[in-house]
Amino acid sequence: MEANFFDSDVPSFSYRGGDDMPWCDNDFVISCERAVAEAKEGSSDEFLQERILRLLWALVHSRRLEDLHRGIAILEASLARTNSSLPKRDRLYLLAVGYFRTLDYMMSRYFVHECLMIAPDWRQAQALKKEVEDRIKYLQDDDTGIGTVAVGIAAAGIVAAGIAVGGVAGVAVVAGWIAAALTRKK
Repeated sequence: MEANFFDSDVPSFSYRGGDDMPWCDNDFVISCERAVAEAKEGSSDEFLQERILRLLWALVHSRRLEDLHRGIAILEASLARTNSSLPKRDRLYLLAVGYFRTLDYMMSRYFVHECLMIAPDWRQAQALKKEVEDRIKYLQDDDTGIGTVAVGIAAAGIVAAGIAVGGVAGVAVVAGWIAAALTRKK
């Protein structure tokens, strides 16, 4: 199912130094919501899961901030459940995209890293990781100090994500990232 969704008619994207990710309008989100509702009535579980993934994709690629936040909330809740039938790799990747879109690059980096731990050769996740790293580096090199403040603000959210996803080990990894990010400031 994983390959089917990301190889389907949903637009693909690549990074070339800017945000080349596709955006979704409200009509596409609404059509995905309808498709999920229709799939709940008599469709196979696999078909329903594909429709749910398509909806989550649309939410984190939406131009509307409330859709982005809704997609992130749904994905985070699904990570907390151990019985989710949605592939963890896809949920982590979509969370990384959602946080990237909300300009929370530290959270995006955390989730894309987790995604790449599961699927290290996934080119879309590798491309997102590079773009996230470039954005973080740009913010850290900013002479105004705004980048350091942004890194610090994101740290609290990352620690919470580390607890939710990886328990104590996740917090230790995240704490190391935060320390490295703060000490790399020139």
